[in-house]
Amino acid sequence: MADARAGEARMPRVKAAGDRRLILRRFFRRPAAILGFAIVALFVLCALFAPFLAPYGPDEPDFSKARRGPSPEHWLGNDELGRDLFSRLLYGARISGMIGVIAVAIGLVLGVPMGLISGFYGGWIDAAVMRLVDVMLAFPSTLLAIGMVAILGPGLTNAILAVGVVAVPVYVRLVRASTLSVKELDYISAARALGASDARLMWRHVLPQCLGPILVQSSLQMAAAILAAAGLGFLGLGAPPDVPEWGTMLAKGRSYIFSAPHLTMYPGLAILLVVMGFNLLGDALRDALDPRIG
Repeated sequence: MADARAGEARMPRVKAAGDRRLILRRFFRRPAAILGFAIVALFVLCALFAPFLAPYGPDEPDFSKARRGPSPEHWLGNDELGRDLFSRLLYGARISGMIGVIAVAIGLVLGVPMGLISGFYGGWIDAAVMRLVDVMLAFPSTLLAIGMVAILGPGLTNAILAVGVVAVPVYVRLVRASTLSVKELDYISAARALGASDARLMWRHVLPQCLGPILVQSSLQMAAAILAAAGLGFLGLGAPPDVPEWGTMLAKGRSYIFSAPHLTMYPGLAILLVVMGFNLLGDALRDALDPRIG
């Protein structure tokens, strides 16, 4: 077994898209990539350092300033209870980021092993997994998330779980497709001839070749998760009304859309920019990792 592993380690590896420097050069020479990276980096910084950047607490009401527009004291104005809108948007970035990360993690933990096993073994395992995926994909993702929250009950935790489960079929199909192409390569046959077990073949040789598509999909899925969670919050199925979540803020501000338009404009712009940033980042990563694109 030791000789087999030593020979297996000496086998030439398949290069994904060149070395890291080439990938970085491909990535940063695109203006859209730089813009997407800057937006995502700003979003991450706001989420991490919200307590230090926010000039006020997210739950500090001042009823004398209710629905007041932007001013030098409150840069983005005040909400319906007089709370600082800029501070609530910063704390909302933390919640949206948490929703996106956990939802993507659920999709990865459940979807990647299912797709890997399905594509590697084929047969009845592949048929069973893909029929389950087909059933889930038969429903629009937003409708499926709404149905799950309706069954589990409204709440931030259930909304995150619903958004994460909706992402599972996407990862299953993506990893399965990559596995079907990678498992036929010569170095997989060589590793099997040297005595590598199925588990070793899947996790050490097949899965690393799927990391590029998984990374791209995770960036795009972050945008989809944030948007889906905001939609659930807007419908009253996500975060509680007192939590500074962007979709919930939009829902509460729509009652004052004509008298205080800033209550809906700024949360809507925040959602727009972050979703656009992750989509630009995902597209740029896909182009940078694809050796067919110069």
